[in-house]
Amino acid sequence: MLQAASSLMSDMPTSALLVPVPLSAARLAERGYNQAWELARRLARATGLRAMPQALERVVDTRHQAELDRAQRITNLRAAFLVPAAARGNLEGQHVLLVDDVVTTGATAREAALTLLRAGAGRVDLWVLARTGTD
Repeated sequence: MLQAASSLMSDMPTSALLVPVPLSAARLAERGYNQAWELARRLARATGLRAMPQALERVVDTRHQAELDRAQRITNLRAAFLVPAAARGNLEGQHVLLVDDVVTTGATAREAALTLLRAGAGRVDLWVLARTGTD
């Protein structure tokens, strides 16, 4: 992922923000770490971009996405994310790189990106480590 990020940096504004897809508090406690944050912090170190793990919160502890089909995933994630008031000023007009470990249907990325855009981000791109088959 770091090599791919390096090749994309020539077209990237140096003010772009790395925002990991957050886990709910319950899922974070269960897993012990957020894999998207682990990727984002390493990307920040390698690229010099600013990582903002606090820019997006998962406010709903949704069902595990792996158990659901595409339509259920979209419904499951409605209103699952929130941009805290304290982060809104940092997002205004910014190019955001939404970081996740895996994408299947894109439902999580879609809902997270829409939440960031509604909060004032100027553009959201998805940086993901792996893609699985879609249903």
